[in-house]
Amino acid sequence: MVGIGEGKIIFGKGEIIFRLKDWGISRQRYWGTPIPVLYCEKCGMVPVPDEDLPVVLPPMAKFSGVGQSPLASVPEFVNVKCPKCGGDARRETDTMDTFVDSSWYFYRYCDPHNDKAPFDEAKVAYWFTIDQYIGGITHAILHLLYSRFWCKVMRDMGLVTHSEPIARLFTQGMVQKGGVAMSKSKGNVVGAEEMADKYGADTGRLYTLFAAPPEKDLEWSEESIEGSWRFLNRVYRLVDRHAESVRAVKSAGSTAGAQRIAPNSAKEKQLLRKTHQTLRRVTQDFETRWHFNAAIALIMDLTNETYAMEPLDKGVRPEVQRAVLELLTLMLAPMTPHIAAEMWEMLGHQEGQWTAAWPAFDAELARETEVEIVVQVNGRVRGKLKAAAGTTEEQVIPLAMAEPSVAPHLNGKRVVKQIFVPDKLVNLVVA
Repeated sequence: MVGIGEGKIIFGKGEIIFRLKDWGISRQRYWGTPIPVLYCEKCGMVPVPDEDLPVVLPPMAKFSGVGQSPLASVPEFVNVKCPKCGGDARRETDTMDTFVDSSWYFYRYCDPHNDKAPFDEAKVAYWFTIDQYIGGITHAILHLLYSRFWCKVMRDMGLVTHSEPIARLFTQGMVQKGGVAMSKSKGNVVGAEEMADKYGADTGRLYTLFAAPPEKDLEWSEESIEGSWRFLNRVYRLVDRHAESVRAVKSAGSTAGAQRIAPNSAKEKQLLRKTHQTLRRVTQDFETRWHFNAAIALIMDLTNETYAMEPLDKGVRPEVQRAVLELLTLMLAPMTPHIAAEMWEMLGHQEGQWTAAWPAFDAELARETEVEIVVQVNGRVRGKLKAAAGTTEEQVIPLAMAEPSVAPHLNGKRVVKQIFVPDKLVNLVVA
C-alpha cells in the first residue's frame, strides 16, 4: 500500500492481526481457582511458594453482590505473611475464570494424580495430539481458541512438544425446539429424565441420532420420538418371538474368523445377504461418515424385510435365525445399549453384550447377485437395466443398446465411444 502524507510517499506494511485479544482471566467470584499471588508493601507482588500450593478456598464467605469478591470478606484467607520478608501481606482475592481450566484440563486427564507437576510430559506425549474433537459451534470461538493458545504457551515453556492440541474438529448440530436452540434461559428445554421416564433412555438416544445427520440441527418432535419407540418395540418383539427356539443352537460368532453360515435355501440366502449388506454399510457409516441416521434407517429396513419373511421357522434354520438376530442386536447396541443388552441375554448369552466385539460382515454373503445399471446417451440418463453382478462390458453394451427406452435415442446415429463402469453405468456417446 502506498499513500501520500506531508509531501512524502508513505509505504505501508502488512500486519497479522490475531482474533485472540487481551484476555482477562480474573473474576470477582468465590467459586473459582484462586490466583496464587500475594501483595506485600515492601516486596510488591509475590507468588505463593510451591510448598504452599494449592491455595484452598475458605469454607465460608459472605455474598453481598456488591463491589468485590466474596473472598475479600474472609480475613483469615486474605491476611497472610509475605514469604520473602515475613511482613504483612494480602492475598489476591480474585479467582481465575473458568476458561483457564477449560483451556488445559484435558492435559490433566493424562496424569490426574500428579502432585508434583501439572502432568508428566511423557504421559502427555503418549496421548496427544487428540485425534478427534466433537463440539457445538459455540466451542469454536471460545474453548477451542483458548485451548490452542494455551497449548502454544506450554510449548514455549517446554512442557509439551506439539503445537496444536487437536488434529481434527467435527462441529455437531444443535437440538432445537420451535426453530430455536434449546436453552434453559429460553425455557424450551425438553427434560432428558422426563423423556426417559416416558419412552426409555434408549428411545431418546435413537431418536436424537436418527432425526438428523450429526452436523445438522435437529428440530425436536415428540410425535417423531414415538416412531422410534414403536420401532424398538418391534425389534424386541421379533427377538422375543424367536429367542426360545434359537437358544438351543450354538452361536456361530460374529467377529472376523467366525464360523461362516452357508445358506441352504433361497429364503436363507436372501435374509443373510440383506443382513450382511446392512452390516457392511452400517460399519461404513459408523467408521467413515458418522451418519448414524443413515445407519438406523438401514437397520429399520433390515427389520422390515425380516418381518416380511415371517414365519422365519418356515425355510430358515434356527442357526441362521440366531445369526441374523445377533447381528441385528449388535448393530443397535452402540445407539440403544440397554435394550440390546437385554436382547443379547434373551438370545442365550451369559456374558454381557458390552463384552462382544463389533461384528465383521461376510463379503461373499453381502455380494449382490443382480445389479441395476444406469444407461446414458451422451451423458443423459435414458434407461436402466438389470444384469447379473460382474457382467462384462461386451455382454452389457448390447443389452443397453436394446433397452426400449434407449434404442430411440440411437436411431440413425453412430456410437463413437462407450464408457463402462462395472455393475453401475453405461454411457453411449453418439454422433
